[in-house]
Amino acid sequence: MIELFHKSAFECSKRITELYSTSFTLGIKTLSKRYHNPIFGIYGFVRYADEIVDTFHHLDKEKTLNLFEENTYKAIEEKFSMNPVLHSFQLVVNEYSIEKELIEAFLKSMRMDIYASTYNDSAYGEYIYGSAEVVGLMCLRVFCEGNNSEYEKLKPHAMSLGSAFQKVNFLRDLKSDFEERGRVYFPEVDFNSFSQDEKCEIEKDIEKDFDHALEGIINLPDGARAGVYLAYLYYRKLFNKIKKCPPHLILENRVRIPNFTKLVLLGSTYFKYQLRVI
Repeated sequence: MIELFHKSAFECSKRITELYSTSFTLGIKTLSKRYHNPIFGIYGFVRYADEIVDTFHHLDKEKTLNLFEENTYKAIEEKFSMNPVLHSFQLVVNEYSIEKELIEAFLKSMRMDIYASTYNDSAYGEYIYGSAEVVGLMCLRVFCEGNNSEYEKLKPHAMSLGSAFQKVNFLRDLKSDFEERGRVYFPEVDFNSFSQDEKCEIEKDIEKDFDHALEGIINLPDGARAGVYLAYLYYRKLFNKIKKCPPHLILENRVRIPNFTKLVLLGSTYFKYQLRVI
């Protein structure tokens, strides 16, 4: 019956992913089936940690995050948790030898969100590494399935992809981050006087991340390539839409990609993959 318990835990993480992100759900389902549960397990973990610092304002966030961290490491050590999110995550961590350092960096960035409202260059880089790049590296551990040489070769590209995704999220969520949470992630930027020149500099940096990431995507294992490429295309589409908006508009409204467009991207990606274009 232990397999049923494992399955139920992964089903919970899958449902969390479906409820919170249609785009990532589509991307995961485009992966080879053997990757589905592990990536759902990773997403459920990072999503719930993020919820602690972004949503539950009535709680002592540091205390809650500390307890979540303590229970995470306990689950990994004991290879068991009655919390289905932590149980599915520990299964992934233990099977794919995901380093504790990556988990520590992620939780450190979540902790930064409790207190930090502005970031200098050093803190900005540290935050992006922990909140996004290490998540890409966790997924890469799954995709490489123990092949360390392949992992090391693709590692810089996975980090660039995570970085690009997070910076696009920062632009997409300017309104809620700034107005509701008082956060300004981009160093030396004042959103009370956010200029087109400042926006263009941020976009140039994101373009470099995307270009470097694509070099790695085309070299991913067959079963991972299409799903990651779909996520890349989705974020590229979102980024291109943001680039067309003047600064004041992205401060007023959250830029979105319609579900129909996501489905078109899914069909296009599947077609290209079948033709071995990617």
